[in-house]
Amino acid sequence: MSSLDSFAAESRAAGFEEVLERKWPPNKVLETHTHPFSVRALVVQGEMWLTVGDSVQHLRAGERFALDEGVPHAERYGAEGATFWVARRYSATASRG
Repeated sequence: MSSLDSFAAESRAAGFEEVLERKWPPNKVLETHTHPFSVRALVVQGEMWLTVGDSVQHLRAGERFALDEGVPHAERYGAEGATFWVARRYSATASRG
């Protein structure tokens, strides 16, 4: 598995401006929402379920996912929670917040 530094370098080379580590507590549920940025992420610990429309992805350590800006989605985290590295790319009209 790659390091956060190599993930950040790879993501910045692909045009993503911001890279950070997100940690989610056990059994956390985030109802359907959107983000004002595009995302690419790598799960590094635990597991999560990502729901986009009728599609549900069960993601475990070592697996990646991506979402475009403004795509409605829901997130659910497993019994151990989850940690993932996320890269964000903001459009010219999006504000960081």
